[in-house]
Amino acid sequence: MKSGFQTTLNDRVSLQGIGVHSGKPVSITLHPSEANSGIVFLRTHLENGREREILARYDNVTDTRLCTVIGDPSRGAVGTVEHLMAALRGLGVDNVTVEVDGPELPIMDGSSAVFVDAIDQVGIEMLRARRRKVKVLKPVRVEMGRAWAELLPFDKGFRLDVEIDFPSPLIGRQRRVLDLTPDAFRREISRARTFGFVKDVEQLWERGLALGSSLENSVALGEDRILNPEGLRYGDEFVRHKMLDAVGDLALAGAPLLGQYRSYCGGHRVNFMMLEALFSDSSAWTMVDAPVRRETGHADLSSGLAAAAFAPDTN
Repeated sequence: MKSGFQTTLNDRVSLQGIGVHSGKPVSITLHPSEANSGIVFLRTHLENGREREILARYDNVTDTRLCTVIGDPSRGAVGTVEHLMAALRGLGVDNVTVEVDGPELPIMDGSSAVFVDAIDQVGIEMLRARRRKVKVLKPVRVEMGRAWAELLPFDKGFRLDVEIDFPSPLIGRQRRVLDLTPDAFRREISRARTFGFVKDVEQLWERGLALGSSLENSVALGEDRILNPEGLRYGDEFVRHKMLDAVGDLALAGAPLLGQYRSYCGGHRVNFMMLEALFSDSSAWTMVDAPVRRETGHADLSSGLAAAAFAPDTN
């Protein structure tokens, strides 16, 4: 398959599920779109039958506390976009209109797996326009408390180096490095689910949040054990999901990144801060055409994967 050209979907595909925060049913339809249109969310079923288009870009982000939200809530917003955005960026889909009839995307199983299956169901179409990438020219760093992230120049594609460090021995300290390709995304992170501590979810329920959260769409951690009967999908599923979130959040750059992303104890807020810092410095980035070449075989990324490291309680 030739790379370097923009893509869209071969046909539309629809999905139904529930919103993780509202607990209400929501439907989405992914529509093919033209080159250079990007990822656009079409929020339907607003008051008086209105509709609103929201471009999936960092400068349209309005909330990052529990998920990534784009658009003005008073006029129509869409939340929990990160898992779908990760699937689109991870598989190399550049142009799609996402029609959604509620204020958040369906949580599905808490990962990107169902979105990947939907994209595979209809296939990806190559367009005639060249793909453009955001090339990182110099290091850019952000910090928030003990958390930090940085983007570094890296000419070989997009590399993620993500580390987390939780005081719970069920998670501990985990780190993973990944060179992002469609094969690597599918194999290494697309099935990693969101996770949370039961005590925290109970507090969210009291505030009318996370009403759709269940063992069907998240990894639930008790005081001393994982409550999901099936256990984990990966031994280090927690850091892999943080990596998935980073792919989805950074897809709001509006184009694929050419660089290396490193983060420590990051999350939606830090990922968003990273994009703000990058684009606020015009000397830190430039737009370049993706090279056109013929790909052969599957990339072997085993040498680029670091073993997960676990540590006892830290601060």
